[in-house]
Amino acid sequence: MIAKRVAINSNRKSNFAGLVEYMVDTKNKNERVEAVRISNCHSDNPQWASQEAMATQALNTRAKTDKSYHLILSFRAGESPSKEVLNAIEDRICDGLGYTGHQRVSAVHNDTDNLHIHIAINKIHPERHTIHEPYYDKKALGDLCEKLEVEYGLERDNHKTRQNEASWTKANDMERLAGVESLTGWIKRECLDSLKHSKSCDEVHKVLAENGLVLQVRGNGLVITNQDGIAVKASSIARELSRAGLEARLGPFDRSGQSPAQTASAKQYAKQPVRQRIDTTELYAKYKAEQNTIASLRTVELAQARDRKNRQIEAAKSAGRVKRSTIKLMGGGFGKKLLYGLSSRSMKGEFERINEQYRRERQDINDRLGKRQTWVDWLNLKATGGDKEALAALRARPNAGQPFTGSTLNGKKGGKEVLGAGRPDGITKQGTLIYRVGKTAIRDDGDRFKVSSGATQDGIEAALRMAMQRYGDRLTVNGTAAFKEQVARAAVAARLSITFDDAALESRRKTLLTDSMKGKANDNDTERGRTDSRRHGGAGPDRAGTGPIRGLAGLAGGPGATGGDTRKPDIGRVGRKPPPEMRLSILFDGQFSS
Repeated sequence: MIAKRVAINSNRKSNFAGLVEYMVDTKNKNERVEAVRISNCHSDNPQWASQEAMATQALNTRAKTDKSYHLILSFRAGESPSKEVLNAIEDRICDGLGYTGHQRVSAVHNDTDNLHIHIAINKIHPERHTIHEPYYDKKALGDLCEKLEVEYGLERDNHKTRQNEASWTKANDMERLAGVESLTGWIKRECLDSLKHSKSCDEVHKVLAENGLVLQVRGNGLVITNQDGIAVKASSIARELSRAGLEARLGPFDRSGQSPAQTASAKQYAKQPVRQRIDTTELYAKYKAEQNTIASLRTVELAQARDRKNRQIEAAKSAGRVKRSTIKLMGGGFGKKLLYGLSSRSMKGEFERINEQYRRERQDINDRLGKRQTWVDWLNLKATGGDKEALAALRARPNAGQPFTGSTLNGKKGGKEVLGAGRPDGITKQGTLIYRVGKTAIRDDGDRFKVSSGATQDGIEAALRMAMQRYGDRLTVNGTAAFKEQVARAAVAARLSITFDDAALESRRKTLLTDSMKGKANDNDTERGRTDSRRHGGAGPDRAGTGPIRGLAGLAGGPGATGGDTRKPDIGRVGRKPPPEMRLSILFDGQFSS
């Protein structure tokens, strides 16, 4: 489990209501927000609770820092603690930070490979109206996570504070979130071994020069700079490359290294996708071309909008000058002064109208063309639209999610496309497809299918059919005994021609199938007896007819009335069961097309 505070990236203070709105927004996804919890507020509605928190914040007029605290608790891939455990962990974390009694809203998100909780905390106490800022919260969060991992049996993470945390985090986020290789990561992969084995400062300079880099003194330390001027701390590459470490190993630092302008090398750092298991050169070129096209189009349209605004303002100014010149020719007096005021007010209003129109045009351009996307976001968008190459690139990323655990279905055969499931409800940055069948979520990472807890029979049947399309008729089922029982019952109820690797589960399926066949045979015998009785005009074994049926037999138009044979053919069996290729679409409520 990882606990991370989300820092503010601008001087503009965060808005508590805006943060809550983001947290509870489903973004048209069925599987994004799993649960919302409100603590220490009078209202149980997220919008009203956020207004309540903002009213509390307004009562503190002295605090100059941000009055909201945004915390994210993230669990390992495959971990899905119960609601009670999640609530207990949230309470312990918030109490450990000193926010006992503070108003907060939390939302459990399940739209990525890692279940995570967003927590919005009001730093202003609802009674004392004082602000609380936890001391060194990064270390406190790490200590709390270590205790909770042991207490609740969660997978362990490394919570030790790293040296050069800021530079390491930025480089790691660039590669993990944006999918683009950072200069820090590139130097580690290309130069680190050679730098560690260098015997002198000259060798250090030579190794760096061969890779288009230069080592320079900055302040009391050293930085490594490339030809584009991008610089990273040498100590962020390895502790041995700090100034103190190099001088202790190689002697006083030699400042006579090459300058970036003098460095000539065919091997240089360039922003490229992080190395993957598949070749993405062509795909990345397509991404760059598309982003450059959008950027150029945005620049042109914004320039055109700006020119229109300038022309309109100039026209308004010209009209204003004409009005003032006309007023100037008039006689003096109070009326002339009043006309000057009306002219000035009219021109000011025109300027406001023009600037508002320009603002709307800019917003429309930015909304229509969208902001510049990262490599991973672009892959995600393309994969959502059905691009198989983009989906494969997402799944081939070095930091792709760990294999699913828990309630899963897989098999030995693979590589087949799943048809009939339609467009997924969402796709994670690790390439996991999330499908929705009623209240059941089915996750597909390309290797196995994971079924959410509390799955319905229709949901399990859909997962089984998807697994059959990919793996064939022999499946491996992992999970609890209760889940395996559900799988066996769903397979029998849907009359699926499959077998299971688990001998005990396969035996249970056969037993359920035998019982089902016996029950169906008994039902058929009963139905056949009723059909024979109707064919001979009787109401059962008593051919004379007794009870209500006998009373109706003698009435014109009744069940036993004489006349022609008015029985209709047995059309009830027609259309009762859809063909197999349509069953998946029906299970997905017909909302997708194959």
